Amino acid sequence: MAKPFSLQMVLDLMRNRHDEATQSLARLLAAERDAKKKLAMLQQYREEYTTRFREAAQDGLGQPEWRNFQEFLNRLDEAITQQHQSVSLQEAHTAAGQAEWRQQQKRLKAFDALSERHRASEARWESRQEQKTQDEFAARHNNREEDR
Repeated sequence: MAKPFSLQMVLDLMRNRHDEATQSLARLLAAERDAKKKLAMLQQYREEYTTRFREAAQDGLGQPEWRNFQEFLNRLDEAITQQHQSVSLQEAHTAAGQAEWRQQQKRLKAFDALSERHRASEARWESRQEQKTQDEFAARHNNREEDR
């Protein structure tokens, strides 16, 4: 009978950690995608608002309207700057998550290789045992034939 893989608990732990790293990376990628989407939305909104501002300026704007447009554009620019920072931070988190995932992948592959070697070794042992049993059976059978 084959011996169980002595590091099975460690292999199972590595699989769990790899699964967790995969899920974490998926969340990080989604957060990065959302941050980039929000940035794109802010930039598009700024472009549209700038176009409206130019059109309104061509039709003539009073000082209060001019100031309101400018203040709002400044707030949009601040929001865009903050979102750029958020995107950069998310990209850094994603890069760290990818590095962690790769590390977990590497560890899991190492333990999988050990497990596979163990399985192959046990299969060879079982095959040798089976062959030995068959040889003994054949030898006993031949001895009986000779005794007759």
